[in-house]
Amino acid sequence: MKQLSSVNDFVIKFANVNGTGSASANNLFAKALFRMGLAVSPKNIFPSNIQGLPTWYEVRVSEKGYLGRRGGVDIALSVNPQSMAQDIQDVEPGGYFIYDNTKPLDLRLLRDDVTIIGIPLTQICNEQYQDPRQRQLFKNVIYVGALAALLDMDFKVLTGLVEDQFKGKEKLVLPNIHALELGHHWVRTNLECPIGIRVETRERTEDRILLDGNTALGLGALYGGATVAAWYPITPSTSVVDAFEKYAKRVRIDPGTGRRNYAIIQAEDELAAIGMVIGASWNGARAFTATSGPGVSLMAEFLGLAYFAEIPTVLFNVQRAGPSTGMPTRTQQSDVLSCAYASHGDTKQVLLFPSTPKECFDFGALSFDLAERLQTPIILMTDLDLGMNDNMSEPLSWDDERRYDRGKVMTEEELEAGTEFGRYLDVDGDGICYRTYPGTHPTRGSFFTRGTSRDEYAVYTEKGEEYEKNMLRLMRKWETIPEHVPAPEVVESAHNTDSAVLYFGTSEASSREALDYLAEDGIHMNAMRIRAFPFNNDVKKFIERHKRVFVIEQNRDAQLRTLLMAEFEFGPDRLKSVLCFDGTPISARNIRKQIKGHLQGGNVTPLHRHTAARGRGEAS
Repeated sequence: MKQLSSVNDFVIKFANVNGTGSASANNLFAKALFRMGLAVSPKNIFPSNIQGLPTWYEVRVSEKGYLGRRGGVDIALSVNPQSMAQDIQDVEPGGYFIYDNTKPLDLRLLRDDVTIIGIPLTQICNEQYQDPRQRQLFKNVIYVGALAALLDMDFKVLTGLVEDQFKGKEKLVLPNIHALELGHHWVRTNLECPIGIRVETRERTEDRILLDGNTALGLGALYGGATVAAWYPITPSTSVVDAFEKYAKRVRIDPGTGRRNYAIIQAEDELAAIGMVIGASWNGARAFTATSGPGVSLMAEFLGLAYFAEIPTVLFNVQRAGPSTGMPTRTQQSDVLSCAYASHGDTKQVLLFPSTPKECFDFGALSFDLAERLQTPIILMTDLDLGMNDNMSEPLSWDDERRYDRGKVMTEEELEAGTEFGRYLDVDGDGICYRTYPGTHPTRGSFFTRGTSRDEYAVYTEKGEEYEKNMLRLMRKWETIPEHVPAPEVVESAHNTDSAVLYFGTSEASSREALDYLAEDGIHMNAMRIRAFPFNNDVKKFIERHKRVFVIEQNRDAQLRTLLMAEFEFGPDRLKSVLCFDGTPISARNIRKQIKGHLQGGNVTPLHRHTAARGRGEAS
């Protein structure tokens, strides 16, 4: 058997039982690789129950710096009997399967094309610890120490991380280092190491940080000037508000009085939460809420109110697998259409699509400027993969000279001077009207905010011509929005080509890697990353100059493709779908396989949902 052999280039998958404390140990392993200067991408794949079901943690290390899912598993470390049969089958031929051999492995699971490595983890724990909880927790730390020996990791990096992690809790430092040493010593004494896959120190992370997107969003809201957060807890968005509160406690406390200069309100449901945001924003505060797909469904009515009454509103949607409860701890990009046209009637909502924690921070702060400049809801679309997983990212930065864009707000001086005020009067011809804050002037500038039809001066009317005038003005405003939102990014191939791909959000990293694979196959493609909706005209021109355009997205119904066809009136033969919707992040191998399948099968349009490659058999 030929064993896999590589340096700093592999995928390892940990198979654990949910609720056993494995996440901390697995995260310790990923952070150690990061501190060694390696490009690392960890993915936590966990169930929605509290404990007992299988959970997986996948770590991808790439010498070339790829950060998306590659597809396939080179090393599986399984300590969960429930999933062991699946775990060993997931290993690539020539790969390694590591398991707790305190009890013998079922011979029916053996593969002659995989190296089997047994480490008596339970036995070591039983000999070292009397407390059942310690046995459970330290078994995870022991296998990290064992991996350090097998992969030839710098052991001092691990011990340094433990010291940092338990700073202020020194009693926990020595026991955890001892557990690492137990695993490391056993492997060095009983096994030949390192194995064919090993790691070497590099300098790829000096200008990078590891950060989850939800924390970056919370910070972005803080730097963006938010003082009010109203939300109802829902996976996977809850930690957005947790992060906002954590940092607000540091910097939003009046030093003289100790008074909090922020408000966080847990509402009774999502509809109430966004209602509070709309009320606070109408009153001049910068406010936001965070939710996921089911919450957006409940918020749709108030999103229509904010659109029609033109009230700045910021919503962070951390998408998950639906519909209904769906798979609440799995990732998807399946709320594109429900958010783009949220609420009934003729509504269109502004969407932002960040792809990294840095963009979560930047777009999070930008959302508040856009909401007030455009006087409309801004829906920032991330997903569980970006929101809850640590991602390598550029460091966050902020320009202290930056000033908030409050948009068109008429002042007391302007009103006093007799400037004409009509809340829905389009003075500048861009569809964006002037507003006032409540109490700006004792007698002028007031208006009644309503969700019913009205004229330019906010006076109730059901005259068809007034309603039509208002709706056309809203459309005129919509047409000015592309100049304000982040423009798409284009990556041109070094070769002339009439083929291209479109992607957005967390599909970026795997899409870029897949393009490299396709180039090795002699298939060269240009690329565009969509960063916002409404699309600007560059998107249309990009599509029109290519014969074949593949739209890569993580949902069943090709929602971005549908949106592009609706907005630009493209026929169904113009755009072809590359889909993944099994709840795991799309992989580079999957993308490559689907695109090659299109090209080899002729002009198939679109790739039908039930034939979409879903992550298994990705090696081709």
